[in-house]
Amino acid sequence: RCGGLIGSSAPSPQHGRGIASLSLCNATNSDCKADTIDTNGYNLLHGYQYHISSPVTVNRRSIHHHISVPSKLCKDASTALQLSGLKSGDTIAVGGFGVGGIPETLLNTLSAWENGPSDLTVASLTAGVDGFGLGKLFECGKVKRMIASYVGENKNFERMFFTGELEVELVPQGTIAARLRAAGAGMPAIFTPAGAGTMYANGGLPLKHAPDGSVTLHTQPRPTQMFDGKEYVMEYALRPDVSFVKAYKADTRGNLVFRGTSSNANPDCAVAGKVVIAEAEIIVEAGELDPDEIHLSGLYVDHLIHAADNEKRIERLRETTAGKVMDFSGGRGRIVKRAAKEFRDGMYVNLGIGIPTMASSFIPEGMHIELQAENGLMGLGPYPDPSLGQTADPDYINAGKETVTAVPGASTFHSSESFNMIRGGHMDLTILGGMQCSSSGDLASFFIPGKLLKGMGGAMDLVSSPSTVVVTMEHTAKGGAHKILEECTLPLTGKGVVDRIITDMCVFDCDKRGLKNGGLTLIEIAQGITVDDVRAATSCSFDVVEGDIPLMEEP
Repeated sequence: RCGGLIGSSAPSPQHGRGIASLSLCNATNSDCKADTIDTNGYNLLHGYQYHISSPVTVNRRSIHHHISVPSKLCKDASTALQLSGLKSGDTIAVGGFGVGGIPETLLNTLSAWENGPSDLTVASLTAGVDGFGLGKLFECGKVKRMIASYVGENKNFERMFFTGELEVELVPQGTIAARLRAAGAGMPAIFTPAGAGTMYANGGLPLKHAPDGSVTLHTQPRPTQMFDGKEYVMEYALRPDVSFVKAYKADTRGNLVFRGTSSNANPDCAVAGKVVIAEAEIIVEAGELDPDEIHLSGLYVDHLIHAADNEKRIERLRETTAGKVMDFSGGRGRIVKRAAKEFRDGMYVNLGIGIPTMASSFIPEGMHIELQAENGLMGLGPYPDPSLGQTADPDYINAGKETVTAVPGASTFHSSESFNMIRGGHMDLTILGGMQCSSSGDLASFFIPGKLLKGMGGAMDLVSSPSTVVVTMEHTAKGGAHKILEECTLPLTGKGVVDRIITDMCVFDCDKRGLKNGGLTLIEIAQGITVDDVRAATSCSFDVVEGDIPLMEEP
């Protein structure tokens, strides 16, 4: 029997129609004819009966179609994990970016599960940090392979990779999010320009090392196809057996609300999973959330737990200190100030960490640009200023995992939406750092084989987009090694993607489309530097702008 509460429609002083009486429904579930009501409390089909959740107080937002929908709330994480059917060899997707928005309770419980599932493949945007969140999962030996875009903050993870204890599949950040979304949409594969023409697409990136550091397993080539004269990489949908997601608020039906940049890939993981466990900081009864404030339907959530472990650690606390002046002296300052000249009023801009981010300190007065953080924020503001009563918020971080504020009119969104903006050509300008650039506009920025493992993060997606791409970097490496070459010697982030290179010595324009026979053209030079100085520090030929060479502004 249904057993739901029935309210019969009758005139109401407040709404014109309302509840005249309540009684129990004695119909079978299959025969129940109860209808729903709208958000104003009116019966959509006047004269029909409608059901009301009990014991929730009857009001405009607590009247529902049927109360027999069971709660998805579990007693604890252990119960939810048991119900999920997670077993050894499974693939799990884990929401979060750095340590922001990670499902701490589920990760801690899985890490502590003696004789629990092992040989897991874990897919997440980043690898987190040592000793916390995903870091615990690696340290307890339950993970066989990690699929991630960036792993540069986890030293133990890096050690495990280079000694053969862990397989690592580096995938562009936007590609991970898109593969998850494709799985949730029932699409077997997608095409993306990210990584086309690089070792990522062509195969050969190390997947596994031997204890002596030699590579024992490499990535295989990915299928590619040309569309309108441009190469795209085919990526298979990523369908995890179980997804772990973190929400700010949930109701007992599994509807989820996220907060700030802690949304990141959590919704993408949720739509993709065969089984989804969500943990939330706040859980309310079904009906207490306004339908318009729900970010993810409970349709996608199988089990719900309270976030009992909710440290919400801040990875990089950054605050604006009153009276403190940042050091923009020397060659670094010259690069920063020159990069700021790329801004134009009304632009939507993505700035990489380090020197590119510093350029935002020199936005001309009266100019308005919108800064995007690819982890899910449009309208990126400065670091919080305690003198203004602002406090660091772990739910608001930039792509460098630094605490930030949001400017008036800002918006937040999940990872796949963020990279839709990027790949779709909605961003105007990308400024990012690099390790090497070639004369044809190739960029290497994420990996030194055998020495440094960071990952491409969102850079492959950014540089393959239609936006203008500007690279900022010191002209030579420590010891004088050249970084601007005829061909890059490091694995590429993007092939033929760079429009302009800004260094401490000069500014190059790059004819990446070959409209002027290709190559670099020197268009500005630092004071006290000669063209011969630049040639001596550059391992490729270049042209020089006609007439007097404009001088870069000194810091």
